[in-house]
Amino acid sequence: MDALPATEGGAPPPPTHIAVIMDGNGRWAESRGLPRIAGHKRGAEAVRRTLKAAARMGVSYLTLFGFSSENWNRPEGEVGDLMGLLRLYLQSEIDALNDNGVRLRVIGDRSRFDPDIIKLIDRAESETAENRGITLVLALSYGGRQEIVRAARHLARQAAAGTVDPDAIDDTTFAGCLETVGIPDPDLLIRTSGELRISNFLLWQLAYTELVFTDVQWPDFCETELAAAIDTFNRRERRYGASVGTR
Repeated sequence: MDALPATEGGAPPPPTHIAVIMDGNGRWAESRGLPRIAGHKRGAEAVRRTLKAAARMGVSYLTLFGFSSENWNRPEGEVGDLMGLLRLYLQSEIDALNDNGVRLRVIGDRSRFDPDIIKLIDRAESETAENRGITLVLALSYGGRQEIVRAARHLARQAAAGTVDPDAIDDTTFAGCLETVGIPDPDLLIRTSGELRISNFLLWQLAYTELVFTDVQWPDFCETELAAAIDTFNRRERRYGASVGTR
């Protein structure tokens, strides 16, 4: 990896794009004898902390895996609690996002949400679209395989209609059909709670992302943990498949 240019304080700049698999809310609550929703509520506080810290550090994009395609299979009561918490977040945080210049984007299959949640998502995206601070990407009802299949179907329809030459499809063409179009691939992925897998998250986009796993559960994640992950990232050599020492 080329030496990163130092910032005014002498430290290397942060990654442009950080993605986070926010894991451990339920286990955090259960270990304290609390209902799982208590962990999710504390997890929402960690979202606020992490967003503020990332913006303060100069990160341009923060993507958070909030609810996966597979999470719909959780017990009905827990899914209902999570939907209520999502409603509350979208209703209560829009003013704070605007005040801090945060742009919100949501990726995932939003058709599975109740109509009122879809309206809240649309409103939040619309009202923050012109903001020029950090971009917060929430992955909701999201699955990496499902995203790739949707992109493939889109290109297949275009090929069948004769509007795209199949032989002309390349990485750039395919990436342009993903929900993250216009967003750079993550430089750093952080997963909390000690699990060592990526769980169907951003499968295309993580091709050359640096992975950092921490045992800290998401409700306890803070600026110190974020800074430690960034420090680990800055000490990595990113070669993108090239030989050691290639610049």
